[in-house]
Amino acid sequence: MTTPTEKTHDPEARGVRLVAVLLGMTVVSGLIDAVSYLGLGHVFTANMTGNVVVLGFAAAGAPDFSTPHSLVSLASFLVGAVAGGRVGRRMGGGSRRIWVRATLCVEAILVGAASLVAFAAPGANGTIYALIALTAFAMGLRNATVRKLGVADLTTTVLTMTLAGLAADSRLGGGAGKRSPRRTAAVFAMLAGALCGAWLVLHHGLGIPLLVAAGAAGVLAVTASGKE
Repeated sequence: MTTPTEKTHDPEARGVRLVAVLLGMTVVSGLIDAVSYLGLGHVFTANMTGNVVVLGFAAAGAPDFSTPHSLVSLASFLVGAVAGGRVGRRMGGGSRRIWVRATLCVEAILVGAASLVAFAAPGANGTIYALIALTAFAMGLRNATVRKLGVADLTTTVLTMTLAGLAADSRLGGGAGKRSPRRTAAVFAMLAGALCGAWLVLHHGLGIPLLVAAGAAGVLAVTASGKE
C-alpha cells in the first residue's frame, strides 16, 4: 500500500494533474481553430473532422473555401501524428510526465514559430500556408500523444463523442452521469478557447492569439504531471 510520504516523493505526481492539463489543451485547441478558420481561409488545423468536411465543400466549389489549404492542413496533421506515434513508442513506456511535457514543449515551440511568422509577414500567401502547416503539425503530434495517454472523455480537439456521452450517460438518458463534470468542463474549455481566439483574431489579427496559445502550451509543458 502506498503511503502519503511515498506519494509526495513520486516524481510522476509532481505538477498539475493530467485532467486539468488536458482541459487546458482543449482551450488551446479552441484558440487554434479560431485562428485557422477565421484567419486562414475557413480551414481547421486542430479539428480534422471539420477539416475533412471543409475539404469536401472546397472540392465541390463552394465559395470562400480552399482545397489547397485544407489539403496542407490534413497532410501536416497526419505527418505530426506519425511523429507523435513514433515519440509515443519511444517514450510511452517510461515517465508519462516527461513524455507529456516534451510533447507540449514542442507544441509551444511550433505555435510560437507560427506566431512569429504571423507578426513578420502578415497577409502574405506564404504566411497562410506556413501557419496552417505549423499549427496542424503541432495538433497532429498532440493528438497522437493524447490518444495514447487514453484519459477518458478528453481528446482535446473534438467534442462529438463527448457531447453524445454527456447526453446518453446522463440521468435523463438512463445513466448515472458519473463523468458529466469532466465532459461538461471539456465543452466549456473548447468554447472558452474559441471565444477568446475569435475575439483576438477579430480585434488583433493572428499573431497575438497564436502567441497566447503558445504561451499556454508552454505553461502546461512546465507544470504537467504524469498522473490523471
